[in-house]
Amino acid sequence: MHVIVCIKQVPNTTNVQIDPQTNTLKREGVESIINPFDEYAIEEAVRLKERVGAKTTVITMGPPQAEAILREAIGRGIQNGILISDRAFAGADTWATGYTLAMAIKKIGDFDVILCGKQATDGDTAQVGPSIAEMLDIAHVAYVKKIETITETATTVERMMEDGYDVIESPLPVLLTVVKEINNPRLPSLKGMMAAKKAVITKWGAADINADPKYIGLTGSPTQVKKIFAPPSRPGGEKLEGSPESIGQTLVDKLKSLRFI
Repeated sequence: MHVIVCIKQVPNTTNVQIDPQTNTLKREGVESIINPFDEYAIEEAVRLKERVGAKTTVITMGPPQAEAILREAIGRGIQNGILISDRAFAGADTWATGYTLAMAIKKIGDFDVILCGKQATDGDTAQVGPSIAEMLDIAHVAYVKKIETITETATTVERMMEDGYDVIESPLPVLLTVVKEINNPRLPSLKGMMAAKKAVITKWGAADINADPKYIGLTGSPTQVKKIFAPPSRPGGEKLEGSPESIGQTLVDKLKSLRFI
């Protein structure tokens, strides 16, 4: 069994800054990390390796420095890493990103399960995972909170819903997008970190994955960002002080003045 994990490098900051000229996130001078939701996908792949002896591969599309998150994933227990990097991929939207990753997975060829975090923190679209599945023409289950059983031909999973969960049986190959309830990610071990330093990362460009230039990067993106901006900061609240009675009366008077009561 071969498990592939798709991960993304994202800015490690809550103070996201936007370049008004390019309508993209400013990444210069900002530390980059593994997308937090992808950590759960990495951990689940390692658990499948331990559970059924699966082969594990982690892939990411990004600039050369994205190699760092592949090595971190290897430090956590993943066996192989592949970096999909080419200037031609710059500016890709979710559709073009899904296409690029799908072409890379087709080049890998042998796979049974693809794991993705449910979404990336720098985009929050939750579109790339399902896009990959559609382009590979395989089954897909989103918001997976537990892999109950898995064999060489099928898997049974629990999909988180607003009012509980669904139990879904799917044939393999399948793509699963996972939620944080699925596990508790481990930290890289000392042995793992040593292995990560020595690991050979495979690097593929657009030509290596036989990507059609019409479908990659900015040219291949059917959606274009016209304007992006950070929402204004919320003003601080008003603190009421005094006795419970006076606070209660002040609150009632305030609600009346606002015509809430």
